Amino acid sequence: MTHDPAAPQATAPHVLDDLRARLRAFRPVPLPGGLGWRRGVDPDYLADLVGHWAHAYDWRVHEDRLRRLPWTLTATRAIHQRSARADATPVLLLHGWPDSVLRFERVLPLLTDHHVVVPCLPGFPFAAPVPGAGMSAAEMAGAVAETMAALGHDRYVVSAGDVGCDVAEELAARHPERVAALHLTDVSQHHFLTGLPDDLSETERAYVRHGRDWQAREGGYMHEQSTKPHTLAAALGDSPAGLAAWLVEKLRGWTDCDGDVESVFTRDELLTWVTAYWVTGAIGTSFTPYATAGAAPAGVTPPAVFTIFPRDLVNAPREFAERFFDVRVWREESRGGHFAAWEQPERYAAGVHDAVRLAAG
Repeated sequence: MTHDPAAPQATAPHVLDDLRARLRAFRPVPLPGGLGWRRGVDPDYLADLVGHWAHAYDWRVHEDRLRRLPWTLTATRAIHQRSARADATPVLLLHGWPDSVLRFERVLPLLTDHHVVVPCLPGFPFAAPVPGAGMSAAEMAGAVAETMAALGHDRYVVSAGDVGCDVAEELAARHPERVAALHLTDVSQHHFLTGLPDDLSETERAYVRHGRDWQAREGGYMHEQSTKPHTLAAALGDSPAGLAAWLVEKLRGWTDCDGDVESVFTRDELLTWVTAYWVTGAIGTSFTPYATAGAAPAGVTPPAVFTIFPRDLVNAPREFAERFFDVRVWREESRGGHFAAWEQPERYAAGVHDAVRLAAG
């Protein structure tokens, strides 16, 4: 079967040969024992995962599946899943970090009633090269708007999480005539990190205290990626074991998995998300939105649906979200975490459908 020329190129054999050689030469670092995941990645789990990656995992199987998706290449490379209905509502899905378009693999079959566009955000795995490598959220919004216009979608629903939420806000603020409705899974942390209003309620103050506590306990990755990303990129881009440690710790900690990451991802799925960063060399450029982050835009006007998943990072209360968004629907789910489209695809899709109905109304 011939692959779409707009699809990501197949990985060169020498890249995979080099990866296996590095994995087989893995050197475990001496660490205090018996701490499990309390100080970051569990070194015993990491060693076992690296062994599986080196000897049992086959990237080609997963790459081939990915390359068979309906790709298009305009201002960005994107998956463009068209509905059989010509008049279907376009839906734009925006991923975040530390993932890629793979976040939406499980939700795509649930959205066939809509024209769905899933761009590879510039600087992230499978993205088309851009001048300067990575982009800020505001620059990404411009590239995504160009993509949607080139595909003939003048007005659409935007669904997003994490970094994708920052891009969605920028898009809605800059192009309110194009964004018919929003579906978001979180309120960007930039809203409590910078420029807080001085009239917060007690519920909002408790949220801000929780957010700052989370930043102190869990936000080290964000501080490093925003302040010294090139130092970190040199280490992670040269060591697949280091890259796996950095990413898998987040995939475990940010999912609703009760401590067992392989209850959410099979081992091969986990390694596919990590290998996507390795073979594309995207880890350093994926830090760009952190290093270039500014204040969140004001004046986001499209109606918004929020689907809140309990194990996401720092969940804002509705009253705080309403300071920045025209919240029409607010659903708090019983399960799910940061990668909700992967973890709870049916509930995520329900939020998208709510936003489509808002757009039509």
